[in-house]
Amino acid sequence: MSDKYQYGSDDPTVRSFSQEHHQNQGKLVLGGGAQGAQKRQPYQYPPQAPGHDYAPPVQQSHVRQSPGGPVYTPPASAQRPGPSPRNQPPKKGRIRRIGCLSLLVILAVLIIASLFVVPRVLAFGSAISTKAPLTTETGFMSTGDRVNLLVMGYGGGDHDGANLMDSLVTISMIPSTQHTSLVSVPRDLWVQVPPQSGQYGKINTVYQVGSNNGKDRVAGANMAAQKISEITGLDVKYWMMVDFNGFRKLIDAVGGVDINVPEGFTANYPKNDDPNIDASWIKVTFKKGYQHMNGETAIRYSRARYVLDNPAEGTDFARSVRQQTVIKATLAKLKSASTWPNFYGAMDALEKSVYTNMSLTDLGLFTMKMDMNDPKTARIGLSTQNVLAEGTADDGAYILTARENNWDLVKQYVQDQLYK
Repeated sequence: MSDKYQYGSDDPTVRSFSQEHHQNQGKLVLGGGAQGAQKRQPYQYPPQAPGHDYAPPVQQSHVRQSPGGPVYTPPASAQRPGPSPRNQPPKKGRIRRIGCLSLLVILAVLIIASLFVVPRVLAFGSAISTKAPLTTETGFMSTGDRVNLLVMGYGGGDHDGANLMDSLVTISMIPSTQHTSLVSVPRDLWVQVPPQSGQYGKINTVYQVGSNNGKDRVAGANMAAQKISEITGLDVKYWMMVDFNGFRKLIDAVGGVDINVPEGFTANYPKNDDPNIDASWIKVTFKKGYQHMNGETAIRYSRARYVLDNPAEGTDFARSVRQQTVIKATLAKLKSASTWPNFYGAMDALEKSVYTNMSLTDLGLFTMKMDMNDPKTARIGLSTQNVLAEGTADDGAYILTARENNWDLVKQYVQDQLYK
């Protein structure tokens, strides 16, 4: 048996075949040991004749002649040798390092920013609330229990009517579902002031009486919340007072608000809240459709009472609807990212116009939970169109009372209309 390995006719290591090769084709040769391995030629391309040493091909250099002598120009296909793939760092490790570095940079920026922002925010929270900024009572914020916040708008200033409530809107919200309802009570509603005292007055005087004309804001606001609870049947634990002068500045600080005016109207409006400064009146006109309003225009729109050409817009019910619209638009603007550059301006305006018994933490949670954009959000206004009746006080003043003096009817109406 031959000790030579046999190759196929198409094997490129075979230069040519002799007669001996042809005679041995087709035979399977086993063994050969070390001698066979030594005789076996490695794969070569192109085939190399025995006894001839071929130098490896050298890529031809590109040389061009120039006046200064030959100049070497590497071919376009020439590439600079790079590291072996084995020496390349793993891509995942590089991505992780970049991600960690980015996170550290962001964290550093946040820490530096917090050194300036956090003290200002905490000072703001202390200024607007009866409670410390970081305290919380909102364990119920994940439950189905209804949370009620009374928002009271008043003129402010030093004149006689500075502490009369011009707007009384209760925001009622179920945290677990974010279902939100707005319940407005007209300022001319005739009630006992103080509660259970046997003495009567318009509900817009409750805060003035309870606070001793603004000297004790907490006592006045608590009395107002108690009275709203009696009328609506809602358990109103929280309140927020809003000075219209500061609210005007707040709307300007956030760049104004967008309001859809459903019905146009013209009304007489006091030139100044304090008649001792200026007792004259001006005419204000609002056209139907979407409008961008600054602070002054938005306040006039929500407070206008003496309507000249559209009687329906002169009712307390219409005013309450407009007030709810302005509140909704302002809250939406405060939540918008476009307002963030005006963060400090908004805080300055709010600090001078808002006072509440909710901590800053709870107020933030409440605001984020309520959904004013839900089309099912209930907007409830007590009026002569549902459960109230018109009347006249002993001094001839226009007042509103419960129909047939049935306050249970008022409570039931509110409960039926709430977004559950």
